[in-house]
Amino acid sequence: MKTQVSREPFGMLDDGTGVDRWTLEAGTGPDALRVRVLTYGGIVQTVEAPDRDGRSGQLALGFRDLASYVAHGGSHFGALVGRYANRIAGAAFPLDGRTYPLTANDGRNSLHGGPRNFSRVVWDARQIENGVELHRVSPDGEEGFPGNLDVRVSYTLSSGPNGGALHLSYDAHTDAPTVVNLTNHTYLHLGGDGSGSATGHELRLAASRYTPVDDTGIPLPGAPAEVAGTRFDFRTARAVGGPYDHNFVLDGGVSTTPRPAAELYDPASGRALELATTQPGLQLYTADHLDGSLTGFSGLPYGPAAGLALETQHFPDSPHRPDYPSTVLRPGEVYQSETVYRFSVRPGEAGGA
Repeated sequence: MKTQVSREPFGMLDDGTGVDRWTLEAGTGPDALRVRVLTYGGIVQTVEAPDRDGRSGQLALGFRDLASYVAHGGSHFGALVGRYANRIAGAAFPLDGRTYPLTANDGRNSLHGGPRNFSRVVWDARQIENGVELHRVSPDGEEGFPGNLDVRVSYTLSSGPNGGALHLSYDAHTDAPTVVNLTNHTYLHLGGDGSGSATGHELRLAASRYTPVDDTGIPLPGAPAEVAGTRFDFRTARAVGGPYDHNFVLDGGVSTTPRPAAELYDPASGRALELATTQPGLQLYTADHLDGSLTGFSGLPYGPAAGLALETQHFPDSPHRPDYPSTVLRPGEVYQSETVYRFSVRPGEAGGA
């Protein structure tokens, strides 16, 4: 079934720039999936999918109005982040014999590309088959990163016999050597936005290793550690617990087509998420910075672990780690990645979101 795509105004920034909201709808009944995307920050505002009883719920953490996204952008609800998702130590990186200083916004480190990263700007948008494509040229020197980076990100939906899928595809070109690491920062609660802690969700990761970090989130020296015998072992599905803000090394490394990386399941609602990606890593973040001071889409306050972020990406601080998969992009090369979020329901006791 073809995805229905529509656009509407969503507000205006203080400088007069207009922001649109795109709505994508695929499937009907138990196969239904609806996603709303903002041109501000490439934000996934809502993800709506039915539970095992056929009741649709809003699963993504976020806000109802543009002003709240602008005021609370540091939480990155639903956002497209870059140029470099995750952290770069010391807010600087070496490349081809030169050191490029960046804007520090996480202590002494650079996080998600700096304070004015891709989540804080308005993107151009156009309708494509089954979705919307966002486009932006990040100018040379933005937050310290070299090269004019031409970025396109498409959000498309597909439907199947037991649910629908959101496909995120990233494409970037540069006119000078640079580093690139893009991801989406949507927090999900499969029981529904505002349903309390998501730490009871059951998670399985196709990851035999993870990258231990220091107290600033920078990977420690040495090879990634084995998850066996630690709280980082999600090779068999179990409750998330927490807290986590860690990168998992996905089995199989970088791939040309999306491969299974994670499964998330909420026993109460029956909703399940299967995540596939071409990326080598996945950052599990349990949002423990949330303290009830922010009120979300549901009208209820967000406490710790109100949602889980499963951020597919390259490893943190890769520009300083030649032993990690490279994040360097050069003129004539193409940065490409794809992540698929497939939503479904599993039978069981009725319960609900």
